[in-house]
Amino acid sequence: MDGKAAPKAAGEGTPTATRTRLDRGRGALGPALELVHTGRAPTRAVLTAELGVTRATAGAVAAELEALGLIRVDAHPGAAAGSQGRPSHRLEVAEEGPVALATQVHADGWRAALVGLGGRIVATTPACEIVDADPAKVLGSVVDAGAELLRETGRRCVGTGLAVPSAVAEPAGLALNPLHLAWPAGAPVRQIFAERVRAAGIEGPAFAANDVNLAALAEHRHGAGRGSRDLLCVATGHRGVGGALVLDGRLHMGSSGLALEVGHLTVNPEGRPCHCGSRGCLDVEADPRAFLTAVGRDPGPEGSLLQQANELIRTRYGDPVVRTAAEAIIDRLGLGLAGLVNILNPDRIILGGMHGSLLDADPDRLRAVVADRSLWGRQSGVPPILACTLDHNSLVGAAELAWQPVLDDPLGALV
Repeated sequence: MDGKAAPKAAGEGTPTATRTRLDRGRGALGPALELVHTGRAPTRAVLTAELGVTRATAGAVAAELEALGLIRVDAHPGAAAGSQGRPSHRLEVAEEGPVALATQVHADGWRAALVGLGGRIVATTPACEIVDADPAKVLGSVVDAGAELLRETGRRCVGTGLAVPSAVAEPAGLALNPLHLAWPAGAPVRQIFAERVRAAGIEGPAFAANDVNLAALAEHRHGAGRGSRDLLCVATGHRGVGGALVLDGRLHMGSSGLALEVGHLTVNPEGRPCHCGSRGCLDVEADPRAFLTAVGRDPGPEGSLLQQANELIRTRYGDPVVRTAAEAIIDRLGLGLAGLVNILNPDRIILGGMHGSLLDADPDRLRAVVADRSLWGRQSGVPPILACTLDHNSLVGAAELAWQPVLDDPLGALV
């Protein structure tokens, strides 16, 4: 609630006074936009409190963000039942505002989408199930599909982001281990992607990063990780297992972008050979291919391995063969999570892909394994374990990369 308006001082409502307030609050434009973007400032009153500025300055900041086409200010919201005084202006992201072009490549295909502020997917291409061994061909196709979406919608594009199932080394943007794509190790995916983006005439900077890192970023801002400070994300996508860590609200990349390769934790020393040269890694012991093999399904090329595994878990968990295979995966996953809890001490764990489906199917078993194997588990030190909640969270995370320059400096990025 804003409460009753105070009497205006001489000149307070003039354009000069408004401009003075905006100049004073220009440094707050980015923080204000991020608060609205992540849903933490649904009203101008909350925005005022979060920024620590006067109501007038918050109003000027909100008005400038609205003028940039980024948010919408509802000056006449309905009052809640039983409330007193004038309700505060409501703040929302602009539904018809600019978008980021988000793209994702994985072992079973690729997709492009347009994503607005708030993590809202505006439009998406159908999933393509063909991934060429030449990264330039694949990235050219996905960018062309994204460019067509932009033409169809007529939206302004602030930048582009790419999610890939590989560690991406910084600062060069090299995909060091695209094991499930048949791409050459060390492929310069960021450079190739940026070149294709420029060739398609798409404006704004181009970024590329690991898909699970981006899923964690998206979930932390808009999904199951909201409100967490130190968030651990572990996910199995179409093949393999990845991990990511958000520390004190920021994605932890390590010294060169290679942190949290949790797929190569050994959870079964006598287990399957892994692509990395070791044996019994999470990557090959707890992914959809391992699960489908354990239930006697030929994980052939028909359809997505992830979709096949999730469908079995959702519809046939009561089948003894399916349940036995799922429990074995849960136990291996729990062993890996326990080790990560001992090392990282997160305040929340989120699980994506097939791991999220396993958690939904048998939450007590997974939590019991983590508690039994972790150092603090018997003292109730296991953090909450939740399934990811966003559809296409890696795509949303890729868009977050493209939105970040706007969140940092809205005027510099858009004007």
